[in-house]
Amino acid sequence: MTTPTEVVTLAVTDGLATITLNRPRASNALDTGMKEALLRAVSAVAADPDVRAVLLRAEGRNFCVGQDLAEHSAALDADPATAMSTVGKHYNPLLTAFAALTVPVVAVINGACVGAGMGLALASDIRIAGETATFATAFTAIGLAADSGLSLSLAGAVGPSRASALLLLGDRVTAAQAHDWGLVHRVVPDDQLGAAGTELAASLATGPTHAYREVKSILAQGHSSLPAALERERRAQELLGATADHRAAVTAFLTKTTPVFTGR
Repeated sequence: MTTPTEVVTLAVTDGLATITLNRPRASNALDTGMKEALLRAVSAVAADPDVRAVLLRAEGRNFCVGQDLAEHSAALDADPATAMSTVGKHYNPLLTAFAALTVPVVAVINGACVGAGMGLALASDIRIAGETATFATAFTAIGLAADSGLSLSLAGAVGPSRASALLLLGDRVTAAQAHDWGLVHRVVPDDQLGAAGTELAASLATGPTHAYREVKSILAQGHSSLPAALERERRAQELLGATADHRAAVTAFLTKTTPVFTGR
């Protein structure tokens, strides 16, 4: 567990890893230190065999407003030719690490979720938003296109037409719209957001870990045909059918008891 003064904190309790963006005075804008710290946290989670779910949350009024533009402006002044090197150096490894997590990731989104912050949210498996949360891509407003995986994840969440409009126009989307469009799974009152996110993530941490891993793997492969999807599902079901969690859950169903999943 890191100290509260760090820009990203990590705590693991009962199989649940909580990663917190902790730069509230800057609305959790992503400067180099924060991007590097976030990658270290995700890498630590990936290497911990006791982690069975992840909660991504933020301190302060806003989830994340994307790239720290003050730092970016300084980079432009120093050398415009290399000012965007952070995409390949920081964002791409970070989003790749998030995508490689085999356990469920729940993002709790409060306030503004913008640009690369939106990319982080969409890299999560399940998103819960507070009722006053807002979402925007914002890239074209500063003459850029998209990064942090949004050209893929956004279209996957809302479809190509809405993704095009959100990226080209940069419109701000309310939590209610985000729910209607499939950007978030659930919207709750702001004062219930923390508890709702923690409850959901904690329940996943006690669930059938191997089954969750296979679900994530199947969805990530994006099969090009029905036969390919059916074959991948067959292999997953055969693998899961041999797990202790599956046997215990079937027995619990037949005996009308509550299954206890151990991740084995």
